[in-house]
Amino acid sequence: MKKRGTPEIAARDAQRAIGRRQLIKWSLFTGAALGLGRGKVFQILEDSVDSALAADACALKTNRSVHLVAGNGGFAWFQLLWPHNAVAAAGNNGFAFHAPGQQTLAAGTDRPLTLGPEAPFRTATGSKQITAFMAGTNETHTRAPSTATNVGGNSVMAIAAALQATNPSVVPVVTIGGAPYGTAPGAPRPSAVGSAEQFVGLFNSAASRAGGLLENTADAGLYDAHYAAFASLNRAAARPTQTRAYGTAKTAARLLGSNLADRLAVTDADRARYGVDLGTRANVLAIAENLIVTAKAFALGLTSSVVLPAMEDDPHGAFNDMTALRTVVTQLGKILDGFVNDLAAIPDTSCGGTTLADNLVMTIHGDTPKNPLDRGGWPDGTPQNSNWIYVYGNGLLKTGWHGGVDADGSVRGWSPTTGEDAATTSRELAASASAAVGYAIARGDIRRTADFARGVDIGGVIKPLTM
Repeated sequence: MKKRGTPEIAARDAQRAIGRRQLIKWSLFTGAALGLGRGKVFQILEDSVDSALAADACALKTNRSVHLVAGNGGFAWFQLLWPHNAVAAAGNNGFAFHAPGQQTLAAGTDRPLTLGPEAPFRTATGSKQITAFMAGTNETHTRAPSTATNVGGNSVMAIAAALQATNPSVVPVVTIGGAPYGTAPGAPRPSAVGSAEQFVGLFNSAASRAGGLLENTADAGLYDAHYAAFASLNRAAARPTQTRAYGTAKTAARLLGSNLADRLAVTDADRARYGVDLGTRANVLAIAENLIVTAKAFALGLTSSVVLPAMEDDPHGAFNDMTALRTVVTQLGKILDGFVNDLAAIPDTSCGGTTLADNLVMTIHGDTPKNPLDRGGWPDGTPQNSNWIYVYGNGLLKTGWHGGVDADGSVRGWSPTTGEDAATTSRELAASASAAVGYAIARGDIRRTADFARGVDIGGVIKPLTM
């Protein structure tokens, strides 16, 4: 038996890769001749050959991502959606969990995950539930927390954007409201806006406005057609090194004559679908409206990543008004459900046979989650100065809690090698947690992940792409 890594094995693998590329190419040509869309071709490849081949044929090589950064103590709200297992199970009315006895365990997760009664994604399969990693340290009172999203000095948000450079999008990454972005090799400069309204304004083409060169819709259509013809006739457009650039340019040409205000603007119907209205407290409404515009921007292929602030309200007295607390938690759950449900209703044209929701990774982290064992004044300090991050890994990460805070105040870490509990601190685990997020964004491509996290162990918490 020949050992892996020998020249014979390498030659065989290379020949197999060529054969797969030829099969994809032949299938797409045949599908076009038969009048089949690319999505149908991908579906046939998956059904008749394997899911990995369909993944190879998908033009989207990197998942889109959304990053909620809950600074200034606002991160605390999210542990009411996904409390520590031992904290919720204790049934202690003094702990910072608002619904003792009303929690449930998510079904089918790789590790236990407790759901508060308002938690989103309750009906999702176990593989599409939240992954919670103990990671980073308490960074009380900052709008730019970084320790839970750092690997080798690079931030998860910037790593995501660098990985997403393979995706055709007009604006690679958008940051809202001063949300932190960080740095990573190859990361594009973000487009910074102040609000959902400014996010919409980012894509209002000046050429399409009154007095603009493409104000006339016939002129706009002609410009789009001319560019498409140019790209089709240019042999360079078919080269792998040029494909993404031409894809982005074609999208831009199509949109240059379009004023997208109406298509991106937030409506009352959108707000209702996300469980909010104009009377909702401002910081909650802002999350909803930012995600509404994000979903629409993803649908139009305008961007691949959005970084937004979340809550930032330092809720020390939240448990003094349980009615208001439950309202906020309910709205947060409905907002996240509304966002993913919106994406699930939109086919992903860049990866046929899937929806936008199938190709999404989401992270939620913050400066301090506050003490889960004390609702009185909800202190900023956390047991052993710990912190954590929630990740919607979309089937690419092992779900459930990795480590956690126990009812006696002790803190469990986790092993990146096995995923099991271990005597490690959350500070020590930040690099592995961040690398795991990068793996999910890279759609299970461990080699691309290693570009930013070389030598960082994540084998115990990841899953292979099964698209």
